[in-house]
Amino acid sequence: MNNNKTDIPGLKHSDSGNFLLIAGPCVVEGEDMVFEIAGRLTELSDIYRIPLVFKASYRKANRSRGDSFTGIGDIRALEILKKVKSHFSVPVITDIHNPGEAEMAAEYVDILQIPAFLCRQTDLLAAAAATGKWVNIKKGQFLSGASMKFAVEKVRESGNNKIMLTDRGNMFGYQDLVVDFRNIPVMKENGVPVIMDITHSLQQPNQEKGVSGGNPAMIETIGKAAISAGADGIFLETHPDPSSAKSDGANMLQLSKLERLLIMLTALRNTVNTFINL
Repeated sequence: MNNNKTDIPGLKHSDSGNFLLIAGPCVVEGEDMVFEIAGRLTELSDIYRIPLVFKASYRKANRSRGDSFTGIGDIRALEILKKVKSHFSVPVITDIHNPGEAEMAAEYVDILQIPAFLCRQTDLLAAAAATGKWVNIKKGQFLSGASMKFAVEKVRESGNNKIMLTDRGNMFGYQDLVVDFRNIPVMKENGVPVIMDITHSLQQPNQEKGVSGGNPAMIETIGKAAISAGADGIFLETHPDPSSAKSDGANMLQLSKLERLLIMLTALRNTVNTFINL
């Protein structure tokens, strides 16, 4: 990762000069599905020497509709994430939604993620910081990259400097998002790794049916632009069959298409690395 090295426990290939990949399904739907995705991700990570963090939410707490799938049970899902970490020797990350979840989730994962809608919640940021884990703060769709310095300050003032920022686009009207790639260098001024979420940034939220749409055909475009703009990492959600995914399937990348994308992004990252010392 460019000039922002991480010491995430168990992170492989961190000396490769490649981008950090945070990838996995939106939510833990079951052990078999999670292990299938994790197995393929770790295989590709080793082939292309990509530092990998496996991601999955143990619970989705910010669905539009009350009848949306939220999870299989907190502890059951966290236990599955812990098994992924042990079986595949890969760091894992999951979201937390309120301060009381921070200490619980930290028992199972290496990185705590602050959802974009909650990135200004001081008590949540402080609770995540207090665990001593890495904290990935997703930039709210309603915020500029420059304003994320305050979220970074809250975590640092709580005694934790293990911070990443992840962009996931900005609201464009009521039902679309747009990515402002100026946010990448602006957020890097905080001295933290900056990640680009290339699947959630293609959501089409606030649909009348209460389920977000998406435009996954543009995942490659957003990914290539992010690496070119100097992003330290890529965040994406993937699933063997996005049409059957229980959450956010409309903007996911099909697992079978992932290798082609990683080949392109790795080649592009190698080119970008030649510019660093110019």
